[in-house]
Amino acid sequence: MDTGAWYALLDKKDPDHARVADAFRAYRSRLVTSNHVFDEAVTLARYRLGSGVGHKLGTELREQCVARVERVTPKDEAAAWSIFEQRRDKRYSFTDCTSFVLVQRLSLPVCPAIGSDFRSFGLHCLPGLS
Repeated sequence: MDTGAWYALLDKKDPDHARVADAFRAYRSRLVTSNHVFDEAVTLARYRLGSGVGHKLGTELREQCVARVERVTPKDEAAAWSIFEQRRDKRYSFTDCTSFVLVQRLSLPVCPAIGSDFRSFGLHCLPGLS
């Protein structure tokens, strides 16, 4: 699950909230997110929605209540850096690149991600997202 999806799920005023919430409810498998996404998501939630929301999300992710937090390894980071360097024509963040690598390493069938970056990389996103 990417940062944008976490944020849209939390912020009821976000234009993507309803479709992310629907996709989240419909998804029946265990969610996976990364430690890089954890960092982005709790920080963004804290800055935009307040420290209470950021803390709650962080606590739930740390306790792995809503998703398994998978650590990005040094090997993953090296592979992500290669993608980041090679795909300069795209606006992929480094965190997105680590997520691409993680999805491939774990053979995850779908990505709960908003936006076109995950699709443009060739990953299958949840219906209704991207």
